[in-house]
Amino acid sequence: MKTPPWRKYLPGASFKRDVEEIRGLIIAYVKEETIQPLKDMGRFALWGAAGSIFVGFGATLLLLAALRFLQEQFPVFRGTLSWIPYLIVAVLALAVAGLTAWRVISGSAKRRLKAPK
Repeated sequence: MKTPPWRKYLPGASFKRDVEEIRGLIIAYVKEETIQPLKDMGRFALWGAAGSIFVGFGATLLLLAALRFLQEQFPVFRGTLSWIPYLIVAVLALAVAGLTAWRVISGSAKRRLKAPK
């Protein structure tokens, strides 16, 4: 195939330069459309996991504090009834877990699914 006559007037105009330019565009596109979103998603997941760990640790400490409060403040829970504070805290923990699961299930993701497009 013969090179068009006007190409000789463009500085550095060659097939090799065109191929390199297309290659550079493809690489830039792939980085922008695949690698960067994956990095952003990884960062989101990392911060979410760290937040979940800290919230879980805090909830555990609050439940332990509730147990100690019940054991120390109510003398009726001593002796043969010492298991009652553990039962109360277990029910409280199940209630918090159930509330959390309910909010996750009926949260914004469900509303987004029902929203008209």
